[in-house]
Amino acid sequence: MRDEFAALLLGQVGRHEGRDADGTWNNRQRYSTETPGLEWSDGQPWCATFEAWAAHRAGMDGLWPMTASCLTAVAWWRDRRRWSEYPVLGGPFYLGPGGGSHTGVVVAYDADTIRSVEGNTNDSGSTEGDGVYLKSRPRRGPGSPYGYGVPAFPEGTVSADPALGGVPAARVSGQATTPPSGPPRWPGRYLRVQTPMLHGDDVLTWQRRLADRGWSITADGWYGPASAQVCRSFQQRHGLGVDGVVGPATWNAAWS
Repeated sequence: MRDEFAALLLGQVGRHEGRDADGTWNNRQRYSTETPGLEWSDGQPWCATFEAWAAHRAGMDGLWPMTASCLTAVAWWRDRRRWSEYPVLGGPFYLGPGGGSHTGVVVAYDADTIRSVEGNTNDSGSTEGDGVYLKSRPRRGPGSPYGYGVPAFPEGTVSADPALGGVPAARVSGQATTPPSGPPRWPGRYLRVQTPMLHGDDVLTWQRRLADRGWSITADGWYGPASAQVCRSFQQRHGLGVDGVVGPATWNAAWS
């Protein structure tokens, strides 16, 4: 059941919500109208609704909170004592205070990173979600989950939680969940704050990679003071020299 559920979610990667006449994303999507009891939520933030839609289609209504609210979902898992501080394969994670800001489903994890399918998010790191994406997020530190739900899959639980077997790394079936094998080649120039401001595809690639890993960074291809500050925080976490400059070591660490 776990792999079938994950396959439903993965099959939606690349789908987007609707737009208003002025081009603004409007939270209109299929998942609300196709999930019994959540039809009212069309036009509302839909990350939790997306998961409920897949759970319903997989015949998991009793194994998953059928709600459009992340906070309600967190309470649902806690009330059933199916909550963990460790990633659970095929289970949800929750971000933000009390887990109320955002949710996604874990399709792979290792010691440092979770790979997830998420609705109502994006690939740029901004706060406005627009579709379904495959993302990587850190297990610890800034951008890491508040906690994880533990679905009662009939085939059993696979989790990093020592109380649940302590599997150090796992992924669902399917090549789509395999984390990237390595970094793109370092572009050959140091990304740093300078005048005129540095701009290019190499900057954009690095910014998007950090955004994909959960860092709050605007992916616009311009390397300014805000990007340098994120770079310094990233370097500090990874034990690199802290100078706000993306050289070979900092570039490669973003994909390690």
